Amino acid sequence: MRFTTDQQTLEDLNIFGKHGVESIYTLFNRTYTRGGAAILEEWFRYPLSDEKIINRRSQTIQYFTDAGTAFPFKTEWFDQAEQYLSNHDERTKLVAGDQTLRDKMTSLVAEDSDYKTIYKGVTSLIEILQCMRQFIGTIDDHAADGYRAEKEEFRVLLAETALQPLLEETQKGKWPYGKIAGYDALLRFRHRDIIRKLLQRIYQLDLYISVARLARERGFAFAEALPGDRHVVRLSGVYHPQVRQAVPNTLEINPGSNFIFLTGANMAGKSTFMKSLGIALFLAHMGLPVPASAMVFSVRDGIYTTINLPDDLGMGASHFYAEVLRVKKIARELSLGKHLFVIFDELFRGTNVKDAYEATVALSAAFAERRDSMFVISTHIIEAGEVLRERCENINFVYLPTRMQGTKPVYTYTLEEGITEDRHGMVIINNEGILEILQQGSPKITKTRKV
Repeated sequence: MRFTTDQQTLEDLNIFGKHGVESIYTLFNRTYTRGGAAILEEWFRYPLSDEKIINRRSQTIQYFTDAGTAFPFKTEWFDQAEQYLSNHDERTKLVAGDQTLRDKMTSLVAEDSDYKTIYKGVTSLIEILQCMRQFIGTIDDHAADGYRAEKEEFRVLLAETALQPLLEETQKGKWPYGKIAGYDALLRFRHRDIIRKLLQRIYQLDLYISVARLARERGFAFAEALPGDRHVVRLSGVYHPQVRQAVPNTLEINPGSNFIFLTGANMAGKSTFMKSLGIALFLAHMGLPVPASAMVFSVRDGIYTTINLPDDLGMGASHFYAEVLRVKKIARELSLGKHLFVIFDELFRGTNVKDAYEATVALSAAFAERRDSMFVISTHIIEAGEVLRERCENINFVYLPTRMQGTKPVYTYTLEEGITEDRHGMVIINNEGILEILQQGSPKITKTRKV
């Protein structure tokens, strides 16, 4: 089954971000080539749901992480090669003609911009091919399973008879027109498909190496993917990769406790914690390293979050109705038999307390019956938690505590078991002196006596 998610989830987790805001994709995009960046975006657009493919990709990146491999090519080679290959009009093909005459005309022909593009493209591709052959020789034969196969693909492609003259080329200084014309016909026309395949594999190599560099620098862990029918997520030291000095947390989800009921006061860190979970699961399904010390997870068929749900003003829908529609959408996805990871932050905050309480209890109990999916739901309605504790044995109750130092709330951002009764909204309002500000300069009303 194909992995599914939606735009709401991508925005909640800041996967691609908005203008001027660094996204999770941006964090990982340290590629040296545009081709590598394009493959990375495709990975982000289409996460995986096959544990074997996920583990193979993860092990390949881990191999380059441990090896400390550097990207051996010059970035400008690929820009010049791509510009050159983008024009495959037969009318632009160079013709060798009279070698002596052409050599004499080189200084004049070189002024032509089209010829310059071809010249740079041909010489850059030869540099790339020779560099690739040398690099492949440095790859350990005991590399990760995933890259052993790719290494063999490189060897087969580089062994093509037509490419041997380019691999053995030793031309120095300015290349003669005739040689450029001969190689142009080979690279841009006769064996264009081979060159494209080689470049695509190099772009993927670029991605492996650049992600590996991020994993080393940030200390990210490599998750182990399990079959979906195991229904397990174990996270140690998970944290939000974009929060400075983020506090890590540890959590386990399994069929016996596949529902996390999260409580905590305002500003205690509930939303950030849930985003951390969603980001880790999303990255793990791409085979990318995750911001945690360790992770094991059963693959899901999709991830859906509801953290920053906007009102649908175009439909004239209230916030509450937008929440109802969101729950309905996820219910439909579950009804298709999908194994999902679902996050709701403050379910039904858009209605009154009585309706929110009743809806939270009813829907949480219904979700809890879906043992083949995983749910993380936060709420301020702690009374709902007490009822659910009696009804559902598979709900794990955790909270993010607030410690009071006098009238000042202090947040630990570390999960504890249970349901909190922390309510410090008025404490924060009083600490900010809002009521005093409103009372300052308030107009005095003078009462007049009736005559």
